[in-house]
Amino acid sequence: MIQTECPIIDKIFNAVVEGYTIINMTTHQTPILQLTNVNIQRGDLILCQDVSVTLKAGEICHLKGANGAGKTTLLMQLAGILPIFLDNTNLDDTNRLSYRPLYVSHQLGIHPDLTVQQNLVFLLNLYGLYPSPPQIANALNTVGLNGYQAISCRQLSAGQTRRVNLARLWLMQKNDSPLWLLDEPFTALDASMVTKLQDKIRAFADNGGAVLMTSHQLDGMHNLADTVLDLSYYLANG
Repeated sequence: MIQTECPIIDKIFNAVVEGYTIINMTTHQTPILQLTNVNIQRGDLILCQDVSVTLKAGEICHLKGANGAGKTTLLMQLAGILPIFLDNTNLDDTNRLSYRPLYVSHQLGIHPDLTVQQNLVFLLNLYGLYPSPPQIANALNTVGLNGYQAISCRQLSAGQTRRVNLARLWLMQKNDSPLWLLDEPFTALDASMVTKLQDKIRAFADNGGAVLMTSHQLDGMHNLADTVLDLSYYLANG
């Protein structure tokens, strides 16, 4: 018997408890990402076989493996840039993502002839998002690019260009994309920005998102990742 300070709520709640079985929603929640026996391959070259991974809301997975193992290839497959193969065929509908994941590549994807603001607007428009100038200014300020809106990205350093790409993380919510695919997000960032980014990734997961990410900065991943997917165990020629 449940008792609160409101008799009406008590009556309704206890009637529900007596008439129905309560299900633990955390235990039975639908995974945000679930892949089973997927091949990681570029063209006809199979890098890894029968890769399986499940990510639920709140989980951060560190994608590991030697150079050339297929980490970036898998992220690109999940992002829809490369095809996904299951037993040498395209994934069927049960394995397709029902949403568009946010993919942040170490290869940047920033057009050098567009301004910082133009690049951000274009990338966010792909997700049906139309941030206001003040929202963009606030995100750029957060990543240390205050006042850079009208600067051509051709004039930026590698670290600054990386921050333009990462600024999207401060302009998107879990409802916009529940899965972040981050490929070496800490590359070319100073220590303070790495800490700020770690906090943002953790906050996104805590709010119900899921993250699959690569990083060679193992110290930074030790306290961040909840699980590990090591492609070394799935190498086709291993």
